[in-house]
Amino acid sequence: MGKRWNDAAARDAVRLLLEGRTASQVLDFDDPACWTALDQATRTFGRYGWEEYDPRKRPETALCHPDGRVREDALVTGPRTPAFWHLVVVRCTDWAEPVRLRARALLTERLRSGPEQTLRALTPLVLRLGRREEGAWAHDLFDKALRAVPKLAPSLLRDTRDSATRRLAARIMLDHGLLDVRAMARHAADDPDPVLARLWSDAVLAAMAADGSDDRAVDRLLGGRMPFVRSAGATALRRAGRAQEAVNHLADRSGLVRACARWVISQDGGDPHASYLELCGTLGTVAPYAVTGLAECGRREDAALLRPLLTHPADGVRAQAVAGLRLLESASVETVLPLVDDPAAAVAREAARALLPYARRLCADRLTERLSPRWPTPTRRAAFRLLREQGGLVQLRASVALLADADPKLRRTAESSVRQRTWMYEIPPGDAEVDRLLRRCAHLFSDEVMAVTRTRTGLTRA
Repeated sequence: MGKRWNDAAARDAVRLLLEGRTASQVLDFDDPACWTALDQATRTFGRYGWEEYDPRKRPETALCHPDGRVREDALVTGPRTPAFWHLVVVRCTDWAEPVRLRARALLTERLRSGPEQTLRALTPLVLRLGRREEGAWAHDLFDKALRAVPKLAPSLLRDTRDSATRRLAARIMLDHGLLDVRAMARHAADDPDPVLARLWSDAVLAAMAADGSDDRAVDRLLGGRMPFVRSAGATALRRAGRAQEAVNHLADRSGLVRACARWVISQDGGDPHASYLELCGTLGTVAPYAVTGLAECGRREDAALLRPLLTHPADGVRAQAVAGLRLLESASVETVLPLVDDPAAAVAREAARALLPYARRLCADRLTERLSPRWPTPTRRAAFRLLREQGGLVQLRASVALLADADPKLRRTAESSVRQRTWMYEIPPGDAEVDRLLRRCAHLFSDEVMAVTRTRTGLTRA
């Protein structure tokens, strides 16, 4: 959220403040990480030199000074600016008891005199500091204050970017019954926070279980962006008397939603497997995840229906046909190996995944030839994945061959494969090719590690 407040950014903010910049120019009032980073950076700033700066002359840095007496004095004399109140919250967790108690008295009075303004401005920082040893006091204070004015929760949920604040606001809204089932379903469908989306969807199901189903709420859940929201909608179809609609969700991209749809159909006396056979019966209209769903029903005789889909014009259907054959344990080498050459990344990836159990039976020369730059990148990645699985000299040879590859992902994977040294335990000792390969990848190891590696592979030290 916002600027990344790492050590360097925080030290730079301290320097700018001490050079005369205003707090609004330097600090991010919407990011609670800003204030904890500023506090830490000020305490350690002396390590980098305070010869030309006096941190006591700026109220923000004085409130974070390493000397507790300076911090306490800053709480008494500092101007009551927005930055001051943010740092008062930080000082409420101070290790020095006099500083901590004075800061808590100030925050209590501030909350009493202007509760709504204080809660809006400081709740994200209070929740962040609640994880500290002395952070529970302010956390409990603000939690009680927010629950005393639940009307503030909707605006906090809407206007705040801090996820912890939004989650607290949502729980308060649910506890006080501020939303009807349709509004909760709308939040579940639209909220980008997965924790909140699950909270809203669970609340919708609980509300409909208690008060009866609502078709518009169910439809809103079914249109949600997250799988567990759609799965809640699929599950709710049965209670809503709309179980026959579950067939429309058998081909959802999420396995969780597909499973819930199958459950609803079964509970209604239907046969999900028969529905999948119907969905996959027409090659021209078959959906990719209908193929996956058919395989998830777990009938090996269905493999005969999936094999013709390996040549389907749609990439997604071909990929899910391979995945389905793997799930049914019917992915033979002869059937799947040609799909390593498929130009579609999803198909080549699924082919490699299906072939992993048989990797040591595959022809290494055929796969090595596919590491050439003239092959599509998906094919090269799939071939390398299978060569790595073969281990030993084959793995080392393929990894070294890709150390200078044009594809950065392949290059990083190859470097990692060499460094992990799993190949080391399956190579012939003292092998001349291993010697040549190690010399080509010497830059990946320290001298000490390379010496140990050569010794363990039966080679003399270089």
